[in-house]
Amino acid sequence: MRLKGLNTYMIIGLAIIMFFILMASFADYIAPYSPVEKVGPERSPPSREYLMGTDNLGRDVFSRIVYGSRIILVVVFLSITVSGSIGTLLGLLSGYVGGFIDKVASFIMDSLYAFPSLILAIALSVALGTSPLNAAIAIAVVYIPTYFRMIRGQVLSLKNELFIEAARALGIPSSRIITRHILPHLTQTLMVVFSMNSADAVLTEAALSFLGLTVQPPEPDWGFDLYKGKGFILSGDWWLLAFPGLMITLLAIGFALLSEGVSLKYGGRD
Repeated sequence: MRLKGLNTYMIIGLAIIMFFILMASFADYIAPYSPVEKVGPERSPPSREYLMGTDNLGRDVFSRIVYGSRIILVVVFLSITVSGSIGTLLGLLSGYVGGFIDKVASFIMDSLYAFPSLILAIALSVALGTSPLNAAIAIAVVYIPTYFRMIRGQVLSLKNELFIEAARALGIPSSRIITRHILPHLTQTLMVVFSMNSADAVLTEAALSFLGLTVQPPEPDWGFDLYKGKGFILSGDWWLLAFPGLMITLLAIGFALLSEGVSLKYGGRD
């Protein structure tokens, strides 16, 4: 199945992601209640009045789900944008210039890459403090080495190509060679890495918020609501755990499908 160059995986993945983006954009119109105020009886099961039930404080779960989509999307997109920008810039400079700059940058990136990503994100979040911005910074630092390694490897192979040698012979400045002749050849690689890291960033953000490192109560956040809901699963209040977990899973699947579709498309197998 194709639609303007998109394969099935990409279409389904983009549809899921767009669903959550629209939910976050129009949260004020979609959510029937305030996400932080008591609106009904405590731990009321899903009903016509409360679509996803209420939590232990009588807050509407559906409203918290809708508003919580804003936090996770902002953190994910901000972290991936920052990590992609910094990692790409460092990879370009390291791969093209080489020498001492390449050795120092590679050593730092390899040191960061050696740490388990989730552990590093937790450590940075604890050090920076609890806030969505700090969580985004922590996640961004985790993924900078991924972009760096991929871009550096591509640049090392490209800079010895004949068209780059010809550009040097014509006296074209290095900055122009990098931006006009090398960077356009990295677009496909960046798209694949961006989509792959986005799916992982969703789960990382959920883990940080599960540990209380993203938002402060009573702000709505899927991971934090998942943590609060686990304490009531044995009492039969399944909706407190099920709906936040379902949203996290669906968003991660959306980015994972997009990543698979991009990989297939640019891998020549779609």
